[in-house]
Formats: sequence, structure tokens, C-alpha cells
Amino acid sequence: MAMDDLIVGLDIGTTKVCVIIGQYNENGQLEITGVGTTPSRGLRRGVVINIETTVRSILNAVESAEMMSGHEIGAVYAGIAGGHIEGINSRGVVAVTGKGREITREDVDRVIDAAKAVAIPMDREVLHVIPQEFVVDEQGGIKNPIGMIGVRLEAEVHIITGAVTSAQNIVKCINRAGFKVSDIVLEPLASSKAALTQDERELGVLLIDIGGGTTDILVQLEGAPYHTEVLSVGGEQVTNDLSIMLKTPLDAAEKIKKESGCCYLPMIEEDEEVPVPSVGGRPPKPILRRDLAGIIQPRMAEILGMVKEKIERRGYLKLLGGGVVLTGGGSLLTGTAELSADIFGLPARIGYPIKLGGLVEEYYDPKFATGVGLVMHGASMKDIEYVDTSSSERTFSSVWDRMKTWFKEFF
Repeated sequence: MAMDDLIVGLDIGTTKVCVIIGQYNENGQLEITGVGTTPSRGLRRGVVINIETTVRSILNAVESAEMMSGHEIGAVYAGIAGGHIEGINSRGVVAVTGKGREITREDVDRVIDAAKAVAIPMDREVLHVIPQEFVVDEQGGIKNPIGMIGVRLEAEVHIITGAVTSAQNIVKCINRAGFKVSDIVLEPLASSKAALTQDERELGVLLIDIGGGTTDILVQLEGAPYHTEVLSVGGEQVTNDLSIMLKTPLDAAEKIKKESGCCYLPMIEEDEEVPVPSVGGRPPKPILRRDLAGIIQPRMAEILGMVKEKIERRGYLKLLGGGVVLTGGGSLLTGTAELSADIFGLPARIGYPIKLGGLVEEYYDPKFATGVGLVMHGASMKDIEYVDTSSSERTFSSVWDRMKTWFKEFF
């Protein structure tokens, strides 16, 4: 199999680097054939701070995924996150100029260009321009206006921007590891492809991806993104709290969090004891699981409370008929869904990635939602040609090529 036939998602996180390899089987169905994961050492809160260490982590994760799939990787679809990410909503208006006032692809190109003509600082770049809806002669709610008759065409779009340097550093790390970057995708957008149902997208849903160093927020209404944001807090904060309060090393605190931690006190029925390793060769000390939850719950409630404040301020909280979906490694903490339901006053569930076939047992885990979503994004972009430039910029053959993907994905 040629390298070009593989679709590879690369999720470079604060605590782990994850590689997911997808390919089409003989029946034309997308399958996951390789999964590789390795601890990440070169990032802080979603942003690269050490190129060499990040390159080593990428190579280790790629090697284990290649061994599992039996194929070598050439290019990847990479995720991006970090506190520098910003999402804004914008609107554009054009006159329909086609023959007989029929809306054409060129009209859609022009109205999207008009909508994205917003002032963006020189140190930022546009990562995504996603149509929310089109309005033809004041008739709203139109998802694809091509072929309709009208005089005036309006587009409402969601524009996601990020720091130029952060994107360049991710590309540089991947290039240094010996791979090409097919595209850079916002991580919560990728997670949403893998973890959300169509009903949730239509009804209005809040996706919260809790990683090690960042918490990604995505609000989708009527099938399209309306709010994206990345908070520079995550599961690492919980581990740090445990390490300090229990006077135990970070790796021991992480192990206790995963094996015995709970962030929702009502779920703890009996007072079982958990051994806590000490430093300097001293014997371990026991702690009640209820007391452990007393340390974890306030921090998790604080993180979720920050998310609630962000979306409440913008008026989206009352529009979430589909509730809350939590993904990422941080969502695996026992009680996360129950605590979220309490804080948001909405139904909440843990978002597992869609089962695409292949090695389901290996990737059916919320911490792989972003990686699986990147593969799904790559599959939907496979028919689009990229123009590689020496400066690692990603240039599309036209706005419309990228638009087609969002039409297919969201509508």
C-alpha cells in the first residue's frame, strides 16, 4: 500500500502524543489499523516549548503505530490547541451576478471572502472558515444556496484563528520528524467529528475536551460551530493538587488520580483507603477515598465552572438542547459526567469516538477522540489537492475545496 493511501491523525498534546492510522478496506470503508501513543514532554499548555523533545515523542508514537498497522507513514493531519486560539463569528453580503440570478459556486466564494474580510493581527493566521448558514433575499437557514435564485446573498461564518508561531512550531516539529503536514485542524473540531451525533449537533451541544494542559470548548448549533475557545487549564492541575496536598511525586499522584480518583462525592459509597507513596523511601500513608475526592472535586468544578462562565456570557447555555459531551483523557476521571450535569444543569455524557472498524478496542477511548477525528477530517479532504511551499505554509487550491468538506461534514 502506498503512503498516500494512509490517512494519519497526529494529536500532539501536553501529556501525550497520539498517532492514529486509517485506511480504506476492500469494501471502501474507513478502518483504523494503527494506534500509537507516547508521553509528551515538549509542550506546555498545548504550545510547543521544546522542539527536540517533541520530535522524539512524535517519532516514538509514529513507530508504535506503524508497527501495529504494518505500513510506513508519509504525511499527517495535525491537531492544534492552546490558549492562543480564538473563534469569531462574521457576516458577509454580496449581490448575485450569475445568469438569471442563479447562485453559483463563484457567488459562494465571493460571499465567504466578504465574510472573512475582518481585521486580523499580523501575528495570527486563519485556521478555519466554516459556514454557519446562508441568507438569500432575507430568507435564512439555508445550508447550501447553490442553484437557488436570488438577488442578495449573505453568509454567516465562524472564523478560527491561532498564533502564527504556534502553528509554525507544530509544522516544524513534524517536518523535523520526517513527515509532511497535509493540514492543521483545531482539536475540538476534530473531536466533534468523532464524538458527537448528528442529533446533538442540530439540537445544540457543548463539547468539552479535557486534556492534560488545555480544556477545549466547542459550541455547535444547528449543525455548525458558533463558539470555539481553548482554556490553558486541564487534568495536569488536578495531578499537581494531589501531589502537593498528599506530598507525593507527580507520577504517583497521576496513578492515584486514574485508579482511585473521583470528582463527585455522592458517588463514593464506602470509606475505602488508598495507599499514597511517600518520598525518600518512607512507607506509604493511607488516605480515605472520600478525602481524595475532596481534593479533586473543587479543581474539576473550577475548570467546568470556567467553561460555563464563558458560554453563559455569550448566551449559548440556554440553547444547548443536546446537552454536554466530554472527551479527552480528563473526562475519564470517575464522576466527570455527573459533576458536569450538576454544574451546567444539562444532560452530560462521556464522548467516545465513533467505531470506524479495524482495531476498535485500541482506540475506543475518549482520549483518542481527537486522533480519530483527525483521520475522519483527512478522509473528507482526500480529494482536495494541496500546494506545498518551502516555508511549510498550507495553501488550498481554492476556498471552495475546503468549503465542500464543511458542507459534507456539517450539512
